[in-house]
Amino acid sequence: MADFTLTCPIPIAQYPQVLLAHGSGGKLMHNLIEKMIGPAFSNPLLDSRHDGAVFPLNGKLAFTTDSYVVHPLFFPGGDIGRLAVHGTVNDLAMCGARPLYLSAGFILEEGLPMATLWQIVQSMRAAADAAGVQIVTGDTKVVDRGKGDGLFINTAGIGIIEHDHVIAPASVRPGDVLLLNGDIGRHGIAIMAVREGLEFESAIESDTAPLNGVVLKLLDAGVDVHCLRDCTRGGVASTLVEIAEAARARIDIRESAIPVREDVRGACEMLGLDPLYVANEGRFAAFVAPEDADRALAILREFDDSAAIIGQVYDDVPGRVTMKSRIGASRIVDMLSGEQLPRIC
Repeated sequence: MADFTLTCPIPIAQYPQVLLAHGSGGKLMHNLIEKMIGPAFSNPLLDSRHDGAVFPLNGKLAFTTDSYVVHPLFFPGGDIGRLAVHGTVNDLAMCGARPLYLSAGFILEEGLPMATLWQIVQSMRAAADAAGVQIVTGDTKVVDRGKGDGLFINTAGIGIIEHDHVIAPASVRPGDVLLLNGDIGRHGIAIMAVREGLEFESAIESDTAPLNGVVLKLLDAGVDVHCLRDCTRGGVASTLVEIAEAARARIDIRESAIPVREDVRGACEMLGLDPLYVANEGRFAAFVAPEDADRALAILREFDDSAAIIGQVYDDVPGRVTMKSRIGASRIVDMLSGEQLPRIC
């Protein structure tokens, strides 16, 4: 978490350590919104206390929404609050947008400790500050005990597109070079380790992080970016299959070039998982014009030195992803048929 501390406006020790019962709307709920959540995300748009945020925007916009139901709420390297901010910021970044404003909807289960909620609120505020976005509107609901698994969060985001690139799978073309911004598989393994009580020789932390900084640097540097996609559920493999099908092109990747930490590789082997299909929350695939590949790689490595060029696009077999193995054989990479790791975001 970023170096961020905020004193809770509600003296938590003076309140019951659980939230209101489902459907209740009394003084505690009022205090929750007016004295905890409101001050935590305080900004002029939110402080207007209106039903929505009103703000001026000029130009082309990007808009996205997502919901977060990760279990457990806290995991090595992050928590559901940080994940909710990063996930929505990153979806906007993958559109080539500069993220500006987020909404936050909290579905709270009766019985959730107030201190747990406060820790997550602080984490969201720190993540928003680090990503340069504001949470400007939101909602809070309480559901019956046993109906919400503690806490679910929905976030939506708006960003502005300040360039003329059309960043989308349809823009991918033969000759494009494929890059990854860092090592893969850490988020899924971090979640699995906590959920199943696994212990590894070294601590494996989630890679959850905001990606707008690195994406905007690529665009500001004039890199000819054709497509960006974060490699979340289904991992790198499922992401690339989706893009190959949409672009009607073949994507060929090299196994030896794909960055995987040794501790993650070892954990995957022990659990019978393929790192290509394990979820990430701070990794993205970038398709760029071949003449800009080296420059793009240099920029990515300013943020993570494990970034790598892992493949290229061809026009011979539409909709297919192939991989050259470490021993030189070639195989087809398919879409993950089911959830390898359920509820990882």
